[in-house]
Amino acid sequence: MAASPAYGEEKGGSSSLGEPEYGHDPASGGIFSSDYKRHDDLKEMLDSNKDSLKLEAMKRIVAMIARGKNASDLFPAVVKNVACKNIEVKKLVYVYLVRYAEEQQDLALLSISTFQRGLKDPNQLIRASALRVLSSIRVPIIVPIMMLAIKEAASDMSPYVRKTAAHAIPKLYSLDSDQKDQLIEVIEKLLADKTTLVAGSVVMAFEEVCPERIDLIHKNYRKLCNLLIDVEEWGQVVIINMLTRYARTQFLSPNQNESLLEESAEKAFYGSEEEDAKDAKAEAASLAKRKPYVMDPDHRLLLRNTKPLLQSRNAAVVMAVAQLYFHLAPKAEVGVIAKALVRLLRSHSEVQYVVLQNVATMSIKRRGMFEPYLKSFYIRSTDPTQIKILKLEVLTNLANETNISTILREFQTYIRSMDKDFVAATIQAIGRCATNIGKVRDTCLNGLVQLLSNRDELVVAESVVVIKKLLQMQPAQHSEIIKHMAKLTDNIQVPMARASILWLIGEYCEHVPKIAPDVLRKMAKSFTNEEDIVKLQVINLAAKLYLTNSKQSKLLTQYVLNLAKYDQNYDIRDRARFIRQLIVPTEKSGALNKYAKKLFLAQKPAPILESSFKDRDHFQLGSLSHLLNAKAVGYQELPDWPDEAPDPSVRNVEVPEWTKCTSREKRKEKVEKPFYSDSDGESGPTESADSEPESVSEESGSSSSSGSSSSGSEEEEEEEEEEEEGSGEQSEDKEEEEEMRPKRKEREGSQKAALGSPSEEEEEEEGAKKAKKKKKTLQGRKGHPETSSEDASASESSSSGSDSGSEAEAKRRKPPSSRAGPKEISLLDLDDFTPPPPQPVPSPGSVVSTSLVTDLEGLTLTDTSLAPALLSPAFGAVKTYELLHRMAGEGLSVEYCFSRRPFPGDPHMVAVQIQISNNTDAEVKSLRVSEPKPLSGMRIQEFPEIEHLAPGDTASVVMGIDFCDSTQAANFQLCTHTRHFYVSIQPPVGELMAPVFMSENEFKKEQGKLMGMSEITEKLTLPEKCRSDHAIVQQVTSAANVGRVPCGANNEYRFAAKTVTSGSLVLITLEQREGAVAQLTVNSEKMVIGTMLVKDIIQALVQ
Repeated sequence: MAASPAYGEEKGGSSSLGEPEYGHDPASGGIFSSDYKRHDDLKEMLDSNKDSLKLEAMKRIVAMIARGKNASDLFPAVVKNVACKNIEVKKLVYVYLVRYAEEQQDLALLSISTFQRGLKDPNQLIRASALRVLSSIRVPIIVPIMMLAIKEAASDMSPYVRKTAAHAIPKLYSLDSDQKDQLIEVIEKLLADKTTLVAGSVVMAFEEVCPERIDLIHKNYRKLCNLLIDVEEWGQVVIINMLTRYARTQFLSPNQNESLLEESAEKAFYGSEEEDAKDAKAEAASLAKRKPYVMDPDHRLLLRNTKPLLQSRNAAVVMAVAQLYFHLAPKAEVGVIAKALVRLLRSHSEVQYVVLQNVATMSIKRRGMFEPYLKSFYIRSTDPTQIKILKLEVLTNLANETNISTILREFQTYIRSMDKDFVAATIQAIGRCATNIGKVRDTCLNGLVQLLSNRDELVVAESVVVIKKLLQMQPAQHSEIIKHMAKLTDNIQVPMARASILWLIGEYCEHVPKIAPDVLRKMAKSFTNEEDIVKLQVINLAAKLYLTNSKQSKLLTQYVLNLAKYDQNYDIRDRARFIRQLIVPTEKSGALNKYAKKLFLAQKPAPILESSFKDRDHFQLGSLSHLLNAKAVGYQELPDWPDEAPDPSVRNVEVPEWTKCTSREKRKEKVEKPFYSDSDGESGPTESADSEPESVSEESGSSSSSGSSSSGSEEEEEEEEEEEEGSGEQSEDKEEEEEMRPKRKEREGSQKAALGSPSEEEEEEEGAKKAKKKKKTLQGRKGHPETSSEDASASESSSSGSDSGSEAEAKRRKPPSSRAGPKEISLLDLDDFTPPPPQPVPSPGSVVSTSLVTDLEGLTLTDTSLAPALLSPAFGAVKTYELLHRMAGEGLSVEYCFSRRPFPGDPHMVAVQIQISNNTDAEVKSLRVSEPKPLSGMRIQEFPEIEHLAPGDTASVVMGIDFCDSTQAANFQLCTHTRHFYVSIQPPVGELMAPVFMSENEFKKEQGKLMGMSEITEKLTLPEKCRSDHAIVQQVTSAANVGRVPCGANNEYRFAAKTVTSGSLVLITLEQREGAVAQLTVNSEKMVIGTMLVKDIIQALVQ
């Protein structure tokens, strides 16, 4: 109890203990106090015999350090307490010493024996703190002591102490790099550590000391991948970055065969039949020479184990996984990172800045994966300027023909912002959009010209500069804009803008021969009052006009040069003398005068408006070097992919006992739902691709005697087989199930013997197969191929689709002349576009069989009795296209048409009727869609698998495709039991819409809302055969899936539709004028669709 008054005096301010404010608040500074009395109260407390006073003093000292105050003069008083028996005091003393040991090295060395004793302390925190202080004393003389301490700590029982040893390694290496070999031995030992606490720290030490020693990682690679999910967050970042570089040296590029696949896909669509046959042989030969890409199981392990970390709360971890996927994953799987990165845009502005820098780089190469999240990059008024400019960069990179109208409308709003730097960046972004997308160049130019009348000088100046760059691309077509800008010289006062206009007029004076001399006359009048930058351009304009139109401008040029000769600015005086000698021939001017025209009027290349992030991807994403766009100190280059994969056996290691719990983890993984919902379409297939092989390897592993090691090897083999069949791309849910079934069948006998009885899942699957086969036999597939395929399509119409990206085109083909097909149905009746289906209702037997199969397979069914009627074939009446020629398909020919009926189950999909004919002598089995590769945002609903197609038979099925209101092709593989064919379906713009029925008044009201930029008008001359009502309506409805709107006028035809995906209205008006002249008007907020539709309708009417 005696301690209380003394403690009170310490805090309260006894005069004998110095200034009271220091005892009260050691962090406060007294301006008039003497330094020798500073912290006296704390020193006395540290000298006290009572641990409570020492502890209080240490707490206050550590608080001072935390607030940034200098407490170095207390070092002697603190270091005396390093031998204190109180553990709490000792911990705080070590915290203090870690901070100041480097500054007060001599005093710290006096206590080195105490630190060495601390290394033997029974408390792990004291041992770790002692090692931390020891490694903070930066004196070369104690290097051997530090080396010994690190080696001992690396073998410590406590993982916390081993972690501290890993932290001490880089400190010792920076003090004495000669110790590298010994430190590498310690690193190798710590890399073999099995605890998550040590993993991150030792990898950090590895990166600092010997990043080139990749051989140390081989044996620990799989362990690091498996531990990754449980390592602390900053350790995860370090490990992921290291494994990214490791994978780039040990595995083959997953996208190496893409060019070959794209070539083979295109070959199937172009050229004659003989060429197709030759190409097919050549393709087979080239594929035989070039080994198909098979993803290394260890490569897949890394991708699979890092994917869950996209849900981490730490932005750095998410960014690290994103860069790993960008640099290592197949193109089809990279899209999964987009959603995680977009989530980070809700964080603080600092995090947003770093993420947007990386997104801007990614969006140049992989634009498709961010397109679905376009609205997430819209700019908020509260965003800082740097964030706004980066978002603008991303929006400009994502602009394409489909979304440009939306983006331009957004830009239109940004121009009204009060942030002038942001407005200038927006105008530059509009210029880049106009450069990249030719269709909107004129619209952008007109918009920028309107900005020239803006009150803000910065907006006007920036607009003029961007217009100047755009006009350099097509000056001949835009003489009107040059004339308009010439008129603005009277109003625009911004020097930069005036100079740009004068440069344009001078450069293209031959396009405005009458206006240019007049502009020079006006500028000569105000020459003395102009800014220097404008005067220089006036002199240039005068010189160019003198060379091209000397009659009108000779006197004016001499007048301007005389004014410039006596100007106050020496640059202008020098330019005037130089130009006079160059253009006005005299005896002294010499040979240069002959080349004056070539010098002044040389053809200048149009400036290329490119993203500033274009070449940044050679830096590793997420690194400081990428952020600065310059190589930072310590940056390690990302290695190139090897041409041939190094030996994968170097990573093989005997599986120790502690990893035998992995089967439980795997089972848990399999049960869990995917991390992202299926609506995203990106992670769903990836999840199944990962979990499916594991389940099979588990079964085989449990039946084998060698436990988990044999399970691992079988898993690798099966993954290799799967990858071979999928040509290295990501396998989809449907395809994987079908691939795994035959394998399970083959092994069924051996597994029954080992496991006793098959699992419930297998029994259910086998039962479903048998029932399915029996029912198909009862139906008599050969006799009624269409009915059975329709039933199958009805039963499986809700099977899952997927998203990934690639491009190809489909060529149109004449409809077959004499082919026995299903009953022809006319879908183009003039007044009724939804006739009742002519196909009779299926027999009760077929309905029962469909529902039975569906129940067995666990699929959902919409309406069994109606589905077959909705999906009836519609070949003959509508235009048919070729999907696969019988030569390229080795006897299998496939045609498709757009049936113009709602796709059951999803109104946002276009129904595509597919007719498959077997022209071979053998039965074709297991016909299905595999690996859909649509662009991001598109979705494909596959048709149900056709198990058998007899020789000479034809099957008709329906698949749904959501084209996202775009005419870009949907790519996928058509697979049989032996072959894979790369095919693509490209829709005409008229098939992307569904008819809408409305009254004349409603039509006019909606048309009034879609004026201005949303209206496209073209004139045409109708041929004689296409002047009657019937002919006009028939041609328009054949070109587009539209509904007729009643109209009071005799000479006017109106049609209405809405786009299938977004539901945007498309209104068509055809007005007959005198004689054969007609005017076609299309109103739609989707400008690109409107432009393409006008072309298609005109082509249909005039052909």
